[in-house]
Amino acid sequence: MVCREELNSFLPAKIHVAAVEGGVEFDGRLQDVYRVNLNLHTANRVLMRISSFYAADFRQLEKKLRDIPWELYIHAGAKTRIHTTSRHSRLYHKDAIAERLQASIALRFAKSRFAEEPCPAPAELRRIFVRVSQNDFTLSVDSSGELLHKRGIKPHAARAPLRETFAAAALMLAGYTGTEPLIDPMCGSGSFSLEAALMAQQIPPGWYRDFAFMNWPSFQPGRWKHLRRRSEMKIVPINTPVVFASDRDEQAVNTLKENLSRQGLVDVVAASTRNFFDFSPKELTDRTGLVTLNPPFGRRMGSRQESDALFTEACLYLKKEYRGWKFALIAPRISLVDKVPFKSATHILPLGGIKVALLTGKIP
Repeated sequence: MVCREELNSFLPAKIHVAAVEGGVEFDGRLQDVYRVNLNLHTANRVLMRISSFYAADFRQLEKKLRDIPWELYIHAGAKTRIHTTSRHSRLYHKDAIAERLQASIALRFAKSRFAEEPCPAPAELRRIFVRVSQNDFTLSVDSSGELLHKRGIKPHAARAPLRETFAAAALMLAGYTGTEPLIDPMCGSGSFSLEAALMAQQIPPGWYRDFAFMNWPSFQPGRWKHLRRRSEMKIVPINTPVVFASDRDEQAVNTLKENLSRQGLVDVVAASTRNFFDFSPKELTDRTGLVTLNPPFGRRMGSRQESDALFTEACLYLKKEYRGWKFALIAPRISLVDKVPFKSATHILPLGGIKVALLTGKIP
């Protein structure tokens, strides 16, 4: 799993990382929660487990909830949203579980001095996740806030965007190292290009944004600043473009240029308006590298026949012009894998609520 391998790449070796149902888990300290949110490219959010216990009825549940130190994660008066899942448990009524949890939070603050402390960001929801399986409860708090694919680089959502977490996973599966050229010739909103730019400069994906844990009462600003300083020391300055983004949609390219300029990435990414079929990679670089391709489909294309034809034509053009290049190619339908005229590894991944095939390999 890409996420597990990525966690192992930057977490201390003593921390055990394991794949579990629905994600990846690890044991660590509070500062590791900060570190993972800042550095993880491929996850949607980071949940911090705060309690696990057994409760077969609501009386037991209420008793267990009394001992949870909510004041570490929530300010008095903060709005909370409870996300509950229950399987094979006597306590299957999710709303009733959420009501008990909300009551326990209110009771905790009513009986403590923490009720006097104001909430610094009352409009922001604090998300709490409750998972019940065979009467075993697991409670977690959301440490991320907005989903992690929101890097803080794109201020507005693009039409049919490729999520940055998907783009990052695709780059990793394709073997992108950040040291070779990358061409993104159907860039759209530029997810591949922006992720590659961050990787090339070793800028953490969470560098430009804030996180929910920064509003926890237990937040340690000194630790956070120290982590950011250490990350800043690793950032690699690049003065010559190593990522080449282009699209025939001039408006999309202009928006990408604005985002690049806003974050100081114009020296790393060269963006231009051009048609994929009208240029050769040799016009951009004398080295081979990685070409990423997300041909338009769905809302970005008129019909299935048109998108299938474009995909097939793009593959033939890759074979002709990009010999020796590694590739990361998205096929909107798994059946299109057979249309690719060169060998590839197939990875079935979720994208926008559907399953697509990510094809990786090297063009002979």
